[in-house]
Amino acid sequence: MNSHLQKIAGFALVAALCACAPARMVREPLPALSAQELAQAQAQQQARETAIAAMPDWALQGRVALSNGRNGGSGGIEWSQRGANYEVALSAPVTRQSWRLSGDAGSARIEGLEGGPRSGSDAQTLLRETTGWEIPVAALSSWVRGARADEGAFGAATLSYAADGRLARLEQGGWTVDYNAWQAAGETGAALPTRLNAERGQARVRLVVDRWEGAAAP
Repeated sequence: MNSHLQKIAGFALVAALCACAPARMVREPLPALSAQELAQAQAQQQARETAIAAMPDWALQGRVALSNGRNGGSGGIEWSQRGANYEVALSAPVTRQSWRLSGDAGSARIEGLEGGPRSGSDAQTLLRETTGWEIPVAALSSWVRGARADEGAFGAATLSYAADGRLARLEQGGWTVDYNAWQAAGETGAALPTRLNAERGQARVRLVVDRWEGAAAP
């Protein structure tokens, strides 16, 4: 795909999702936890990640806003994950157009762009080349559930916690992910994020989850 067609495809997707870039988030300072509180928060987070890892099949429905510093858009999102296989659908409420990204650890395909489907070996690279958006799909599959991504691919993560011991901020691979709201855990489930913001430089992803399925959800 030549660069001219890439720009056309990316512009069409951004325009159809509504030209409305999310504003840069102002972060509030996190509380200073005592050694005992920090140890409890770390143990709670480890237990959450263990429960989540035991349930690799999950799905979410919600709303997403994307920005690359120049263009941005918002719309509905449906994400289905079955182990390494994923399918992410974006829909624009005004134009009623939709796009679908699917693949696994070694392949990716995006459908719904002008000029037909595009394929590649990596979802993040494919999205950057076709839309101009920087979205770390592989890492987000962990981050959206409030868990660290694979250190071998994204490096070590730094975690910060709120006063109640829940994960408040995750920094990994140059990205900062802030967690603003959580769904309470059921008797056998784990708490899951319902509002998060991921940011690296001018690239931003905001996600509001309306419904969780699997992923240790209640």
